[in-house]
Amino acid sequence: MPGAIFSDDDRHFMRVALSLSRRGLGNVWPNPAVGCVIVSAQGEIVGRGWTKPGGRPHAERVALDQAGKNAQGATAYVTLEPCSHFGKSPPCALGLIEAGVSRVVSALEDPDPRVSGRGHQMLKDAGIVVQTGLMASEAYAHNAGFLMRVSANRPLVTLKLAGSLDGRSSLANGASQWITGGRAREKGHFYRANHDAILVGATTVLADNPDLRCRIPGRQQNSPVRIILDRTACISPDCHLARSAGETPTWLLVASQYKARAEKNFAQTAVKVFSARCADGHFDLHDVLHVLAEQGLTRILVESGGALAAAFVRQDLVDRILHFQAPGIIGADGRGLIAELGLDNLGNMPRFNRRSVEAVGQDVLISYDKITD
Repeated sequence: MPGAIFSDDDRHFMRVALSLSRRGLGNVWPNPAVGCVIVSAQGEIVGRGWTKPGGRPHAERVALDQAGKNAQGATAYVTLEPCSHFGKSPPCALGLIEAGVSRVVSALEDPDPRVSGRGHQMLKDAGIVVQTGLMASEAYAHNAGFLMRVSANRPLVTLKLAGSLDGRSSLANGASQWITGGRAREKGHFYRANHDAILVGATTVLADNPDLRCRIPGRQQNSPVRIILDRTACISPDCHLARSAGETPTWLLVASQYKARAEKNFAQTAVKVFSARCADGHFDLHDVLHVLAEQGLTRILVESGGALAAAFVRQDLVDRILHFQAPGIIGADGRGLIAELGLDNLGNMPRFNRRSVEAVGQDVLISYDKITD
């Protein structure tokens, strides 16, 4: 119902639903992270739900189970259109109908072709008042990864940068521990936990032998899939990432001609090997992201060195930036956060919209969004 008039109460309850939806980020792929609030005719919240790890049960089912008989005649606030198809569980639209809700307010229509307006139509056909579009921009931002996977067949890409005031990621000899402080590093682990996967290049693995898991107490189970781009299958099966692949999913992407070698090298590990197109000795990152989308990933955090970061920027594949800036100066002999882009005209400089600035200890976190038409 485009152009519907919403009350202050409607906005309040949708904000609650949006807050709940964030709890699913990073652990519900390939499903969207949805929040749902059931509000009685007396204006009391009688059910709250968000998509559970692995994508099920859905938010609406959780909220309806909590509400029980109190859902009769209530209003359901949902951050994304209720599903309308039978999969591993019955459709949420049917659950809302059977529970007897009288009104459904949803922020967005689900672009998944299995739904795409059918959930709303099911509700309307059952005599339920359906209103859409409340806080749509906020809901889109929360589920931009899922929506991008459906519409563009690729995940949302967030580039994480951490460096000095003068844009350096390390000393000339590669030393970088630690440019930013402890609170900034902890915040970085929080972002790992709410992404589906973290992506690095083989150069980072060879140089640092990283672990890449979430180390926030109580959130270790939220460690994302770890993805390594290793075009020529040169990393060792003895690296930390390979040895711990049985505990935390680890994927290796190589050029197609090196896939057999990689599968042989990592046969005694739990590493999963995929291939993607390459050209002129470099990955086609568009194809890399298509491969990851086909596996269901919706949100990728890139924690790479300057060369791979530059490649993502050059191919116009960076949707968001998290820039941790330390209050120190390294100098021109340090390594840059982003490698050469080959610009000869400032008019071609990639630009982003600043979304927020946050003090994190003595460091500053500046968040940016891609400028879209």
